[in-house]
Amino acid sequence: MGALSPLRIAVFGAGAWGTALAQAFSASHEVCLWAREADNIDEMRRTRENRLFLPGILLRPELDFSTDFDRTAADADLHLVATPLAGLRDTVRALRQHASRSGTAAPPLLWVCKGLEAGSSRLPHEIVADELGRDAACGALTGPSFAAEVGRGQPTTIVLASRNIAFANDWIHKLHQPRLRLYANDDVIGCEIGGALKNVIAIAAGVADGMGFGLNARAGLITRGLAEIARLAIALGGRRDTLMGLAGMGDLVLTCTGDLSRNRTVGLALAVGKSLPDILAELGHVAEGVPTAHEAARLSARLGVEMPICSAIDALLRGELAARDAVEQLLAREPKQEW
Repeated sequence: MGALSPLRIAVFGAGAWGTALAQAFSASHEVCLWAREADNIDEMRRTRENRLFLPGILLRPELDFSTDFDRTAADADLHLVATPLAGLRDTVRALRQHASRSGTAAPPLLWVCKGLEAGSSRLPHEIVADELGRDAACGALTGPSFAAEVGRGQPTTIVLASRNIAFANDWIHKLHQPRLRLYANDDVIGCEIGGALKNVIAIAAGVADGMGFGLNARAGLITRGLAEIARLAIALGGRRDTLMGLAGMGDLVLTCTGDLSRNRTVGLALAVGKSLPDILAELGHVAEGVPTAHEAARLSARLGVEMPICSAIDALLRGELAARDAVEQLLAREPKQEW
């Protein structure tokens, strides 16, 4: 396959992940990174570094920055939303309104946020469908990936999930980078459930690690956590084999074991008795597993899916269980057949 022409990519959200992807894609494409915070944008222009969310990484001179939403969205070949999940709906709605005002067709849309929407338990692709319709050209980027490593150009493999597999296959070739490899998948539900719930299991793994329960306990939590994730994904229409791949097992293992994991960090801090508000204030980043745990517990109860790890973490985060009691409760469960 010959070299592809550079694309104009608009990235909305200059957190760690948005900045890292803007950095990666600017090696081959024209990229504009948008954020609402003028001070951070001005500093990135001046220093070529996102000291607030991705410190220590020199950003490419080709990368552009803007606080002008309409200018960033205009004439782009691809819109990439990298806000936290709580900002996805408003950002997609603003992009729809921009297209309506400009009288132009909206370009394809990708998003990288993971989780379940607070109050509705809706997955990201359902939020996008609410705003753009089910036939929109869109998909999710997900899989085992720490922003800092992507920003530094370290080898990373992720998934582009879309109900339209032709769309996914087209865009993995357009976005492929020498050190950022993409795979296509048409099981959006499975990929997004994997990306959402691995954060909850990572909090549990952090709690167990912080209490010194050892590597055996961590392996058990990861494995049984994967079983919980798969049960919920299947109940929602996803496929079990998806959870054996990058968007499931790959992302879960990374988040439960990596020192760069925000959600594991939350669990480690809970294990030593820190309060959740203090933990989140010190973290300075969004830990999506915190709001997702409650939505996962509500969703699993509604569907009749057994998810004891997620339920225990939800109770812990809401102050109904102490950290040690949550882990002991899981260990004290009745013996049962594995499958």
